[in-house]
Amino acid sequence: MTNLDFHIVKRIREQISHNGDRSALKHKVGDAWKSISWTQFGQQMDALSFALLSQQIGVQDKIGIFSNNIPQWTITDFATLQLRAVTVPIYPTNTAEQSAYILQNADVKILFVGEQPQYDIALSIFEQCEQLQLIVAMDENIDLKSFENATHWSQFVAMGDESSRDELNVRLSQANFEDLVTLIYTSGTTGQPKGVMLDYRNIGSQLEGHDQRLNLSKDDVSLCFLPLSHVFERAWTFYVLYKGATNCYLHDVSYVRDALGEVRPTVMCAVPRFYEKIFSAIHEKVARASFIRKVMFTWSVNMGAKMAVCHQEHRKPSWLLTQCHGIADKAVLSKLRRLLGGRINFMPCGGAKLDETIGRFFHAMGINVKLGYGMTETTATVSCWDDKCFNPDSIGLSMPGAQVKIGENNEILVRGPMVMRGYYKMPEETANTFDEHGFLKTGDAGHIDEHGNLFITDRIKELMKTSGGKYIAPQVIEGTIGKDHFIEQIAVIADTRKFVSALIVPCFDALEEHAKELNIKYHDRLELLKNSEVIEMFEKRINELQHGLAKFEQVKKFKLLPKAFSMDEGELTPTQKLRRKVIDTRYQDEIEEMYQDKKK
Repeated sequence: MTNLDFHIVKRIREQISHNGDRSALKHKVGDAWKSISWTQFGQQMDALSFALLSQQIGVQDKIGIFSNNIPQWTITDFATLQLRAVTVPIYPTNTAEQSAYILQNADVKILFVGEQPQYDIALSIFEQCEQLQLIVAMDENIDLKSFENATHWSQFVAMGDESSRDELNVRLSQANFEDLVTLIYTSGTTGQPKGVMLDYRNIGSQLEGHDQRLNLSKDDVSLCFLPLSHVFERAWTFYVLYKGATNCYLHDVSYVRDALGEVRPTVMCAVPRFYEKIFSAIHEKVARASFIRKVMFTWSVNMGAKMAVCHQEHRKPSWLLTQCHGIADKAVLSKLRRLLGGRINFMPCGGAKLDETIGRFFHAMGINVKLGYGMTETTATVSCWDDKCFNPDSIGLSMPGAQVKIGENNEILVRGPMVMRGYYKMPEETANTFDEHGFLKTGDAGHIDEHGNLFITDRIKELMKTSGGKYIAPQVIEGTIGKDHFIEQIAVIADTRKFVSALIVPCFDALEEHAKELNIKYHDRLELLKNSEVIEMFEKRINELQHGLAKFEQVKKFKLLPKAFSMDEGELTPTQKLRRKVIDTRYQDEIEEMYQDKKK
C-alpha cells in the first residue's frame, strides 16, 4: 500500500481542515450531549502532542490508555499517533496484575487513566513498571493522592508549547505505513495475553476494504459504546472519523437504551448479546399481549421478512407485498426500529456468531445488521454480510484483500494486508501462528460454500471430547441455549464427561418478574433458584431450545448459579469470553454434583 489517502493520521488531519465547526465527537455532560467540533478536535490533539513532546516521547514510544469510552480516549490516541508513537489500550476493567503485565511488556512511558479506580490501580503498580514515567488523569476530579509522578489532564496539556509545532510537522511529514499504530493485548482464555502488533498498512487496508463494502458518509452518527480498548470499536471509530462522521461516546453502557433515544444513531457497532436481549425482550412482551396484537405482530414480521428477501435477491416486490409491507411498517415495524432510535442505516455486528433467527428478525424489522467475523490479529473484519445475497447462517463474504481458505482440521486460514505483523516480543508464538505459506491460523473451524460465504462451526482449541468419544463444540450449544431471555450466562461442561451439562446464570430481572407473576415466595436468590417451579421452567425451556441439536450435544443436566461469572474473579476475559479452566476449578463441587448418580 502506497496511497497515503488511507493513512489514518493524514486523513484525520484532512477532515479537521475541511469540516471546521461540524461535530466530530459528542459526549454527555449532565443531561445534554456536548459537541466537540472538528476544529476543536484538532486543536486538542495538537496541544496534547506538544505536551507529549515536552516529555521527550520519541518515534514508536508507547503511550497507554486505561479508561472507559470518553472523547479524551480518541484525542489521546490521535495525539499519540501523529507523533508516530504507539497507543497501548488497557481494558478499564483490568485488574492490577493484568495492567502491570501490559505496562511492563509494552514498555509504556506515559499512562492516561479515565477514572479513580483506574488511577488507583496505576498508582499501586507504578513502581513495578520501570519505563513508566507519568500517570495523566483525564478526569480533573480524580484524587492524585499527592503522588509526584501524576498530573491532571489540564496540567499536562499546559506542559506543551506551540514551539513544538516544527517537530510535530517533521513527524507528520515522515508518516508511513511501516510504523506500528498500536499494541492490542488479546485477553486469551488461557495463559498470558499477547501484544498484537498492528501497523498503518493493516489499518489502511481495512479503511480501503470498508470503503468498497459499506456506505458511510459525513452525515452519519455512530454511538460508541463497545470498549475502545477492543479492536472492534477502535477500528470502527477510525473508520467513522476517516469518513468525517460523528462519534458519540457512551461512558456507561448501562445507559445504552437512553442514549439510543437521545443520539438516534445511524450506525453502531454491537455484539450478538445486544441483539439477543432486544429479541428476547420483544418476544416476551408479545407473549403477554392480546391475541389480536400477537397476530398483527407475526403478520407484520412476516411481511418484513418477505420484503428483506426481495432486497437480498434483487427482486422487485409485488404490488400486494408493497402495500402490505407499508401497513406492517406503520403498525409494527417502525415502532420496533424506534427501540434503536429510529434512524439506523446499518449496524456492524461481531464478536461471536449471531443466531440465524435473530439475524432474520432484525432484517425483517428493517435494521440492516451486518454480521462480521474477525480477530485482533486481522485488524477486526475478515468477512461480513453483504447488503445483497448473503446467507444469514454464514458470517458473510471475505472482505476485499482478504484471502481466506480452509486448512487442516477445517481451520479457517487468513492472509492479506489486514493480518498483523506479529506478537510483540514473542517471535516463537508469532511463528507458530502462521503456516508455511504465511496464512494466519485463526483457531476457528469452518467451511466456505460455492457462493463464497464463510461459515464458522466451532473453536478448534475449545472442542471438548466426551468420555464416549464424541466431540462437542461448546460455543454452538451455548449460543443455542443462551439466546433465551431468562439466561444471562451459560458455561457448557463436557470434556471427558459421559454427557453434556451446563452451569447457568439466570437473568435475574426476568426471573424475578416471572416469580412475582407466579406468586413464588423466596428470601434470597439462592432460595429462588432451588424452587421446583423455577427449575421445571428452565428444564422445559432448555429442552425446547436444544431440540435441533444432536442427542449427544444436548444438555442433560444443569446447575443454576446465584452469581454471574466475572472478570474480577478471573472467570471472564475482558471481551467476556469464558475462562473455562478457572470456571471448572471454581465450580468443581457444583459440576461433580451434576454427574452423581446420572445414568446416560
